[in-house]
Amino acid sequence: MKYSSKNNYAIVTGATGLLGPSHTEALASIGYNIIIIDLDNKKLINLKNKIKKKFKKIKVLFFRCDVTSEKEVTNLKIKLRKDKIKIDCLVNNADLNPKMIANQKIKDSRIESYSLSRLKSEINVGILGTFNCCKIFGEDMAKNNNGKIINISSDLGIIAPDHRIYDKNENLKHLKTFKPISYAISKHAIHGITKYISTYWGHRNVRCNTLVLGSVLNKQPKYLIANIKKRVPLMRLANKKDHIIYYFCYMNQLIAAEAYK
Repeated sequence: MKYSSKNNYAIVTGATGLLGPSHTEALASIGYNIIIIDLDNKKLINLKNKIKKKFKKIKVLFFRCDVTSEKEVTNLKIKLRKDKIKIDCLVNNADLNPKMIANQKIKDSRIESYSLSRLKSEINVGILGTFNCCKIFGEDMAKNNNGKIINISSDLGIIAPDHRIYDKNENLKHLKTFKPISYAISKHAIHGITKYISTYWGHRNVRCNTLVLGSVLNKQPKYLIANIKKRVPLMRLANKKDHIIYYFCYMNQLIAAEAYK
């Protein structure tokens, strides 16, 4: 199956991160021209070359852009508009996912000593970046009476983290680090943004949904993978090549009501 219009573009934020390349490839596979944005030009060039090699007929543009900057995102939209590029699909993939570092001091991730400055910096990308892009690119979608916005969340955006999985024996008393609260706050907020946008621009044929992902295989320790599998009905972690974005683009009309719950 191919997307019906050869002139429409999909934009992916945080394109060079863990899942950004997979989202980009999935969109290219259904015929979207691609705009990838992130902060590292070298990684952007590498991703562009990879996509172009696999999808020769697809146009791929890249821009270094800080999604937390209203000015930078607005300037990007103005440039695209001048080049007569219409954004049909926005994937808000950019976020910061603080790493679970084995030798990190336990106080670093405990609520009791979690600094406000650290919290602000870690939620800035996920919350403000998502809002910025929804606001700035969504405005044109609404004017065109057509658009798709897909915000990326996590299972930790709808459930509480089970910190026991980060210890080999699942013993909280032995745990050295905790999943930072900033990630949970950011991913929970994504759902609020999605629900608001879905009703705000729904009458303008702008569909906004959240893609909620579970744990994705990414060279995690064997004990962590085993602990996660125990909690997943399918007994497996997601794979980066599970192109769920593909189905979102085709089935958006069917699942749009989910945002109203």
